[in-house]
Parts: sequence; structure tokens; C-alpha cells
Amino acid sequence: MNKLRKLLIIGFVWPEPNSSAAGGRMMQLISIFQEQGFDVTFASPALDSDFMIDLTALGIEKKTIALNCSSFDNYIKELNPSVVLFDRFMIEEQFGWRVSENCPDALRILDTEDLHCLRHARQKAFKENRNFVVKDLFSEEIAKREIASILRCDLSLIISEFEMELLESVFKIDTALLYYLPFLLEPISKQMLDELPSFDERADFIFIGNFLHEPNWNTVQYLKESIWPLIKKQLPDAVLNIYGAYPSQKVLQLHHPKSGFCIMGRADNAQKVVRKARMVLAPIRFGAGLKGKLVEAMEVGTPSITTTIGAEAMNGKLPWNGFIIDDAEDIAKAAVGLYQDKNSWNEAQLKGIEIINTRYLKDNFATDFVKMIFYIQSNLQSHRNNNFIGSMLQYHTMRSTKYMSKWIEAKNKN
Repeated sequence: MNKLRKLLIIGFVWPEPNSSAAGGRMMQLISIFQEQGFDVTFASPALDSDFMIDLTALGIEKKTIALNCSSFDNYIKELNPSVVLFDRFMIEEQFGWRVSENCPDALRILDTEDLHCLRHARQKAFKENRNFVVKDLFSEEIAKREIASILRCDLSLIISEFEMELLESVFKIDTALLYYLPFLLEPISKQMLDELPSFDERADFIFIGNFLHEPNWNTVQYLKESIWPLIKKQLPDAVLNIYGAYPSQKVLQLHHPKSGFCIMGRADNAQKVVRKARMVLAPIRFGAGLKGKLVEAMEVGTPSITTTIGAEAMNGKLPWNGFIIDDAEDIAKAAVGLYQDKNSWNEAQLKGIEIINTRYLKDNFATDFVKMIFYIQSNLQSHRNNNFIGSMLQYHTMRSTKYMSKWIEAKNKN
């Protein structure tokens, strides 16, 4: 086993690529490391789920670990990984100091997924019925925790250019600690495009999203109350199918086939159901990161209507594969128009393919990312010397979180 190519991923949950964009993103990262000959171990304190991917079938070692337990110290010492990837900042808070103490030479990478502090601040502003402003971030406890986690790590993976800019300009994070790495997809060829269902072979609208994610639940409410009734008035035969993992009772209660508003629950194959739809409706009112549901729509040639927040950092300077609109009445009007206009629909589809093939190709990012990892590994001490604030935070974390964790462990034994 190549000691220099041993990766330990510590996951917040076990990956469920068919339930969330986060699960798909994690599998994309794993594939990069495996292609570079890394032996990959995925560890998590989470309970197994019915929908988690079979890691062992993919040649990934699966390990269940415990929170606030020194058994992890012995485990990681023995494993001795060269790279440790934390899945979200909460996991780095729990295990980062243990990694630092027991494997000081391991490269520590944080995959933020999205900036949680940005999502939470926007959600709070929305609930207070006002616009989000940057200074909202400074009053967020979660921002202090998340930024501290980024500073303690050797490298943080940022999925959105907007969030890169925010971290650099607002939080003054050194660019050497940040790495822009969006979704990593395969190209869509002319043949693949020709094999997609045509405008006439498709019907109805769709929204898809994991219901454990608050922005998705809010979007479904918005569709039900403000947007779908306007569309249904113009298109009486149309149906809006709402798919998503983990629907609660309050979600299921919105099911109303008479008005064409159908809660379908989990999709066995998300791409399959999006591929059949004529249009994705995703009027997301708060959130962060990149939206997996919108990238997925582009991949299967389904035009979408979303908001400024929904499309944030996704298309760069390229035209959207549909419309970006923030007003409910305008969203409904645009949806009805695009749903009925074959030429505009075909043009929108091509715009989505262009966004995928221009901005999200795995081959455009994977090689440089791997080079960056090996570069930092070979210059780890000087890299850390240039991040004194991170070292300082690590020092204090070792003395606070460490002893709190030991106290909890001792308490649990009594």
C-alpha cells in the first residue's frame, strides 16, 4: 500500500448520491483520488441509511467511528493517512484536533459543500422579511465556527465562485487556503444530445430536492402558494411533480392531484424523472453553493426557471437554459411561455449543454487539483508557517475542544 496515497474521508453522513447533490459531489471527489491510486477509507459517526451507496463495492473501506471517543485516536494512528478530507466544517470541529494530534503530517482538506454561514444568514433575513446584507454574516455564530474551520485546514474546497470572492474579500482568507472546485462532470456529446427526449416527447413540470434541506421545503411551499396556481390557470392540463428524499408529513399533505400538484417522494432515478419532464421549476429564495438539481436538469436537456439565488455562480457569463426571475407572477408567465414554445425550448436546452461543457468538465479541474494536493504535501511546513492564524486557532482548539471532548467521554463512561 502506498503510504503517500492513503486518503481518509470523515463524513457527516454516508454518501447518498441519489438523495442529494452533496452525495453526488462526494462521489466525484472520491473518483479523483481513486484515479490517482489513493487507497480510500470513508469513516462516519452517522447511522447507516437505507439509501447509502455501497462503498465496499467501489473498493472503498467503510469504517464507523464514534464522537467524543479516544478509540478514533488509535484508529487514525494505525491507518496513518497522508490526506484527511473533512466533509463539512462540523466534522472538522469534532475530529480535526484528533487528526492534528495523531497524524500531524497528514494534509487536512475541508470540503465545505456550500458556505453554511451564508445559507443560514440568507434564511434568517428571508424569515425576517428583508434583504440579506453582507454584515448579516458577522452576527452569525456559525460564521465564526465555519471560518475558523477553514483557517485550521491546509486547504478548503469551495464549490462556488461567489463564495470564493466572499471568503477573500469579506473574511480576508488567504487565497492559498482556498481552492475552487465545482461539480465535476463528463462532457455531453452531440450523440448524447440527439438521444435525449424531444420537446414533443416530454410533458409536465418538475421540482426535485432533498427535503431535509430547508431551502427545498421553502421552495415547494412557494410553488404551491404563489406560482403553481397562476401556471395552472393558463395550462389546465399541466402537472407539477415534486420529487425528493425524506419528505415529512407536512410535505406529503401538500399532495393535491386535482390541482396538478403531486408529491411523488423519493425518485429511484433522479435523472430519469427529470429527463421526462419538459421543464424544471426551482424558485429558490435562499441558499448557497451550486444547485445540483439545476446542473442535473442541464445534463438531461431540461430547461429550468430559477431565481437569482438559484442560479448564483452557476452559468458565469453564459446565458441560462431558461430564465432567471425573482417575481412569482413573472416566473409563472415565463414558465407558461417556454412550456409552449418549441423553438425557445430547444434553444434553452442547448444553452444548458453549453454551460455543462464549458464550466463543469471534470477534465478541466481534476489534474490541477491533484497537482495542488501534491504541491502542498511536499511544502507542508512552509504552507502552514504562512498560515499563522490557522496554527493559532489549532493551538486553542486543541486546548478547548480537546478537553471538552475528553470530559464528555469520561462522563459517558460513568
